[in-house]
Amino acid sequence: MTTLALDGRDLAVLHDGTDIEPTLSPRPYLHPVRTLAGTAVTELRPADHLHHLGVSVAVPDVSGTSFWGGRTFTRDRGSVLLDNHGRQNHVSWLEQSPHRRVQALSWTDPGGVELLAEERTLHALGLDEHTWVLDVRVRLRNTARRDLSIGSPATNGRPGAGYGGLFWRAPVAEAPPRVLGADGLEGEKALHGSRAPWLALSGTDRAGARWTLLLLQPGEHTDPWFLRAEEYPGVGPALAWDERLPVPEGALLERRLRVAVRDGHPDAAALEELAATARSLD
Repeated sequence: MTTLALDGRDLAVLHDGTDIEPTLSPRPYLHPVRTLAGTAVTELRPADHLHHLGVSVAVPDVSGTSFWGGRTFTRDRGSVLLDNHGRQNHVSWLEQSPHRRVQALSWTDPGGVELLAEERTLHALGLDEHTWVLDVRVRLRNTARRDLSIGSPATNGRPGAGYGGLFWRAPVAEAPPRVLGADGLEGEKALHGSRAPWLALSGTDRAGARWTLLLLQPGEHTDPWFLRAEEYPGVGPALAWDERLPVPEGALLERRLRVAVRDGHPDAAALEELAATARSLD
């Protein structure tokens, strides 16, 4: 267990995943992640989805191996619990500083055979007195000595369930978070499956503290957003929204997610400004 910190303030706790049972696909995760004022904006193993682990890289189907946890959706039997759970193992730290961690990981199938080797970068950046930014970069290389592909429940026959990739599970509260997006988009229906340049969840915890998460995908590649707000609060770019993603032998897959973690509930204009500022941090 280690932390990400800015100016001596711990903002996120990174776990190696060895505390997670096999059927939940053990993997590193961040929890709790907090605003600058100390409000938690992640949920760990909630009753509605025990396999949701704060912020993690969770993929339901890598050529049949689940790195998501829980049940697997199948075309012939629906959602069933299979003995197909892989794990993401910490190999080494490539870089360590209070605000930046670079980690080497090995993704192995249920038999312990490596499918993917990963370099993951977690970087905390300051923005203003109300906001800090988490930047996550993932570089996955196919080391299986065969072609692989990434799928989802959607690619296996469950429309709209194209989840898998960088996934943020936000905390449950008395009311679902409000969801806003670029160009005036609002609501789960409008943003789920979209390629909006950014989207934001604004929630209030049970103690009345207000928080906002603004997510964007830096760079040229933008995956569709998987979004839940009413059933539970969770969001992330979807690697295999409606078709499988090939990962040929030896190929490198790169993705990036940047999240502005803010206290309060900025209005739409302030969110547009926040998105532009967060995107320009490079």
